[in-house]
Amino acid sequence: MDPMDVDRGPATTRDHQDMTDGHARGGGGDRSYSEGALENHRPRQVIIWKDRNRSIQQLLNVQSGEEESMAMDYLDHEPMLVYSKFLHAYHCYDLIPTSSKIVVLDTRLNVKKAFLALIYNGVRAAPLWNAGDQKYLGMLTITDFIRILHQYYKQPGADIKELEQHKISTWREVLQEYTRPMIFINPEASLFEAIQKLHQHHVHRLPVIDRTTGNALFIVTHKRILRFLFLYIYEIPEPEFMHQTLEELNLGTYENLATATADMAVIDAINIFVDRRVSALPVIDENRQVIDVYAKFDVINVAAEKAYNDLSITIAQSMKNRREAFEGVQMCKKSETLKVVMERIAKAEVHRLVVVNDAGQLVGIVSLSDILHFLVLKPYSKESLHL
Repeated sequence: MDPMDVDRGPATTRDHQDMTDGHARGGGGDRSYSEGALENHRPRQVIIWKDRNRSIQQLLNVQSGEEESMAMDYLDHEPMLVYSKFLHAYHCYDLIPTSSKIVVLDTRLNVKKAFLALIYNGVRAAPLWNAGDQKYLGMLTITDFIRILHQYYKQPGADIKELEQHKISTWREVLQEYTRPMIFINPEASLFEAIQKLHQHHVHRLPVIDRTTGNALFIVTHKRILRFLFLYIYEIPEPEFMHQTLEELNLGTYENLATATADMAVIDAINIFVDRRVSALPVIDENRQVIDVYAKFDVINVAAEKAYNDLSITIAQSMKNRREAFEGVQMCKKSETLKVVMERIAKAEVHRLVVVNDAGQLVGIVSLSDILHFLVLKPYSKESLHL
């Protein structure tokens, strides 16, 4: 459901100032009113569109009677759609920080050097530039590194010549079944559209490409969208489902879970990543208690340590060399509410929470993509009528 198409003039500066005063204080209203009068004069939360194309917006509280000259979307009319409407009103360029770094790799670059460039620049993916055609061809990600190891690793001590000698362009030709056209989004596209593309194409990173200059500006991720939403989440209406539990909402994955053990060889974990198409493996002990999480990004440590010629080492040995500080496994329970789970995942800045029971045993996984799909895309589907 798109924002309503009302052809109204823009709100004036004075209108905005009057409304902002109420919004900054939490939208209280005159406390001397009787309860009935207060209900009639209570500000209503809306997204104000300053122009007919709805390209400039402001989240404000609006007093009764001030709506006539504005194009707006009421956030409190359809609680199920509050996050969808909100993210319709903001654009990909709203995520771009004042100062940011994006690494672009030439397809003529050696594969090994390309992955080392990702590591030393602290990024997990980079757009690929074809100098001959003067266009972007796709993305190089940690998943590509894992696929190379999956395909070419034979035994401990054997050199992986393909990793040492292949250029990125050669690698893309070898594994054509995995390559896909460049999936990107324009800066002017809404964050709702970004979530749609991430879900539709089953990707975790979406480059923002300026259509005028052709420059790559930023990479949109689920984590960055959630972080942006949390800048405003306590200012917009809160749907009732935020106070329902994961179990009540049936949110997360609880069956056929891919797992690992601390003594599992790294190559076996890599095979699971490729065969099961998962991005992380809960590491469990003999009692199914969760002791760690081994993610795709952890595999990149073998490149940093130049240990990819021996993938028989265990996950426990590999994780000793984590390049990022590890603060423990982030967990939740099915009995916790969606609001609590979202706050935890946003505060920890992780991609997923491991769901455990009271004994700390593995029950399931709830990911950022699960949450954003539920909040933003599912309300537009028929299933949302029967949550």
